[in-house]
Amino acid sequence: MIKNRDEIQEEYKWNLDSLYISDEAWEDDYKDSENVFKSLSDMKGSILNNITTFTKTIELYLEGTRKVTRIVTYAKMKQDENTKLSNYQSLNSRAESLGVKFREASSYITPELMSGDENVINEYLKDDKVSVYKQFIENILRARVHTLSPEGETILAQAGELFNAPSSAFGMLNGADLKFPNVNGESLTHGSFIPFMMNKDRNIREEAFKKYYKVFDDHKNTFASLLSSEVKKNIFNAKARKHSSARAAALFENNVPESVYDQLIEAVHNNLPSMHKYIAIRKKMLGVEKLRPFDLYVPLIEDVDMKYDYKEAKETVLDSLSILGSDYTDVVKSAYTDGWIDVYENKGKRSGAYSWGTYDSKPYILLNYHNELNDVFTLIHEMGHSMHSHYTRKNQPYVYGNYSIFVAEVASTTNEALLNKHLLKKVEEKNEKLYLLNNYLENFRGTVFRQTMFAEFERDIHKYASEGGALTADQLCKMYRELNKKYYGDNLEIDSELDLEWARIPHFYYNFYVFQYATGFSSAVALADKMTNEGQSAVADYKEFLKAGSSDYPIEVLKRAGVDMTTSEPVNNALDVFKALVDEMESLV
Repeated sequence: MIKNRDEIQEEYKWNLDSLYISDEAWEDDYKDSENVFKSLSDMKGSILNNITTFTKTIELYLEGTRKVTRIVTYAKMKQDENTKLSNYQSLNSRAESLGVKFREASSYITPELMSGDENVINEYLKDDKVSVYKQFIENILRARVHTLSPEGETILAQAGELFNAPSSAFGMLNGADLKFPNVNGESLTHGSFIPFMMNKDRNIREEAFKKYYKVFDDHKNTFASLLSSEVKKNIFNAKARKHSSARAAALFENNVPESVYDQLIEAVHNNLPSMHKYIAIRKKMLGVEKLRPFDLYVPLIEDVDMKYDYKEAKETVLDSLSILGSDYTDVVKSAYTDGWIDVYENKGKRSGAYSWGTYDSKPYILLNYHNELNDVFTLIHEMGHSMHSHYTRKNQPYVYGNYSIFVAEVASTTNEALLNKHLLKKVEEKNEKLYLLNNYLENFRGTVFRQTMFAEFERDIHKYASEGGALTADQLCKMYRELNKKYYGDNLEIDSELDLEWARIPHFYYNFYVFQYATGFSSAVALADKMTNEGQSAVADYKEFLKAGSSDYPIEVLKRAGVDMTTSEPVNNALDVFKALVDEMESLV
């Protein structure tokens, strides 16, 4: 039975005092933020007058972001404790409005820097007190060549709502308007589709699969039109900002070379035989004459009951992370006792899990722990995020006290990889080992192979459209089918319904985002393997990565850990791990 929040013991709740000791303290900071915004607004037009105004403007901007971030984070986390409480709904709404006011107050900074004399800026940055901002300023200025005139920027900004139309329409059609029939007397929805695909009854899986995609087939021309419009929008924006392609424009923000994208795809292509072998093992273990798409998610191992109460989970996490040294695990121990973690579900609590906080607070973790093995993986995953934040904030000034989305999942997934290694060494029962192997291999399949296939599809449809091709439903289905055949091989009988999967994937409206799942996972697996094999020198390199924050571009930050994503080596190393796991699984079946 789910408890009320006041029935949960304090030791299992986070302590938000490092954000604000009370709602009243939050209100005081909220009021004070208006003064910061006014001071920042007053600097408009003077940022490059002299080194004093230059420094003061940057410091006021950073003070504003620091204050707003703390205000927003507290309001949201208090609301997440119990989403039904109207007072925190109100605080959250006010915090979001404050964020808008801050963006308005600081909106002049980038345009003034862009239009300023770069020689003057570089001269300012030579000063010892200002040089700390060099990476921050350079990251803004490198976009100069892709920035339009003020009039052009205004027009593009005004067109923002139009540019969002394909994604918004997809969201409404996919999320609100599609109606699915029942399967076996139960509702078929987006949320229930994968659980249906995991049903032990193959007839139910097939029925759900066909009924689900029949709805997409009925609307395939509309979905194709929306995706085509999204692609054309990306191509238009890239041309308007003088990028060589839509993909180059998307990767520009994190300064990631396009070669990283292509090398990921090439490396995965070279390792597809291992993927095909894994699919063959799945076919053998399910005992089917033909493996079909609705057989890809059903668990291969039944009746494995691996339970961990929270105390056991904490010990398992510490054991798994021991390779990282006592300086790391001692902080994890303090996280358990020092109010970092909100452990159990209570009435009204936000679902899921996350790691969050600010530069000045603890790196908090929200869980909804239920004693399952997946909960242990969630704990160690979120702890990876929080430890990444901890090391970054302890070693970087505020301006670099966060990290890029390109590397955001590396530390968390490295922790998961270390947990997998620990558990696979520890378990002795055959079915438990098979369960863990299958779980790890499914992570590879879903995160490296599947997301790389998505990335390849996204690359190809943009190239096709930029060369004048029409992205009709039939063309999209044809291109998607060829990729499925390539990635899954001859052991999967591809039903025509799978050709329509592109129509339901929201990530195709995220503008070349998905490849980062595959690069992040590959980096993490390679790092875990490197630390296991090379010991403390590799661990020391990894900690340099954790400490780096955004003090350099993400590709360079990863190099500090010994992972060079401009080469195919990290992906190949990760896929060597995949191959070894497939071989181990084959030996057990």
